[in-house]
Amino acid sequence: MNEILKKSAAEQSKALKNKEISAVELTNAAFDRIAELDEKLGAFNSLTKDTAIKTAKKVDEKIAKGEELPLLAGVPLALKDNMNLVGSKTTASSKILENFVSPFNATVTEKLLNNLVPIVGKANLDEFAMGSSNENSAFKKVHNPWDLNKVPGGSSGGSAASVSACEATLALGSDTGGSIRLPASFCGIVGMKPTYGRVSRYGLIAFASSLDQIGPFARTVEDAANLLEVISGHDPKDSTSLDLPVEHYAANLNNDIKGMKVGVIKELMPEGLSEDVAKAMQKAIEDYKKLGAEIVEISLPNLKHSIGIYYILATAECSSNLARFDGVKYGYRTPDAKNLMEMYTKTRAEGFGPEVKRRIMLGTYALSSGYYDAYYKKAQQMRALVTQDFVEAFKKADILISPTCPNTAFELGAKSSDPLAMYLTDIATISANLAGIPGLSVPAGFDGEGMPIGLQILAPQLQESRLFNAAHKFERANDYYLKLANI
Repeated sequence: MNEILKKSAAEQSKALKNKEISAVELTNAAFDRIAELDEKLGAFNSLTKDTAIKTAKKVDEKIAKGEELPLLAGVPLALKDNMNLVGSKTTASSKILENFVSPFNATVTEKLLNNLVPIVGKANLDEFAMGSSNENSAFKKVHNPWDLNKVPGGSSGGSAASVSACEATLALGSDTGGSIRLPASFCGIVGMKPTYGRVSRYGLIAFASSLDQIGPFARTVEDAANLLEVISGHDPKDSTSLDLPVEHYAANLNNDIKGMKVGVIKELMPEGLSEDVAKAMQKAIEDYKKLGAEIVEISLPNLKHSIGIYYILATAECSSNLARFDGVKYGYRTPDAKNLMEMYTKTRAEGFGPEVKRRIMLGTYALSSGYYDAYYKKAQQMRALVTQDFVEAFKKADILISPTCPNTAFELGAKSSDPLAMYLTDIATISANLAGIPGLSVPAGFDGEGMPIGLQILAPQLQESRLFNAAHKFERANDYYLKLANI
């Protein structure tokens, strides 16, 4: 039964329609795989078997009646544990929400259920989506399926690991500064961050509201394109949601890219790349040339400031968003406070982990009287310059490429004591969030130890179809996507 789980969502959909397997059998196979692997992988915080089987039964009923199936119906999916699903725990991998049971569905969850996609469980993450290695979870660390001693990337490490290890065929993650693309790169799968506003954030536990975006994980570009189609669209419950028609992204996957201008980002091709990542990048450039694309060098002069900009703006927004977790309305409350002020301080001291506390303090400082203009306002002005760099770049190139990360997955604990080294892991991904443009990581080879390398592809706002097409062409020019973690 594990063989069907190794197939793509498109292949699983075909097998369901041809009655080679039932949706209930496929969903149960996913749960068997999770039972076999997850103790050593740590990808899931909780499982939602009743919900998943109930959905799968509806799929089988439709097939029995000969009815048309919605896109991706019956394909097992993991939901990052910062997205609400009625009746399930939604913890954001934090002690402060350890026993919080969601009273409502996120909009993306509603869309998945409407399309009869079985949600098998809530995937582990860095606490409140703050981290690059998935070692910040309050419950357990996530391990990389390619090497259990290495990190899967963060913050959506559980989502990426579950898809890479074939525990789920698809997953949703959230990306604030690379939290989908980085784990996709480290785990050898496809991960995609859409244009800001393309997917509703209603029901996503907010980290940094002007940067957060929900997106798909899959093992092929086609599957990621189909999953984005299922979850995107206007939502009146989210004021930042774009009122635009939903595209059929997979329809454009085989468009010819002859003559397409592929921009190589000069600032992300420095000597700081590991030797294996640099070789993979050169190979990707040659692949695009063979596909008929024209390679141009692109400079983004303000990109070097993106880490500084991000860690002022994201922490300021997190300081504001996480003020709601105070022990009063929901979540953890300290049992031994003598007065209201002590209840606030002890609840937050006991409920939040070290990285979350660090970011709240940084953000509160940046927003404080006397420092607001020097930090927050200046960072917003610099953000506008980074965005303008991309506007200029896309006048010269149709897409931009870079490594998703300067290195491959590192050992668990290797950067835990050095927050700055950890922050620099996101050097290639952060700028796309600052500019609100879509970005994708696609498998681009392996290092000397057999660990996956990711190629990042960026496109102008709302050009997801162009992005998927360029990624699909690269994917099919190689066989990296066919290799699975041997776990």
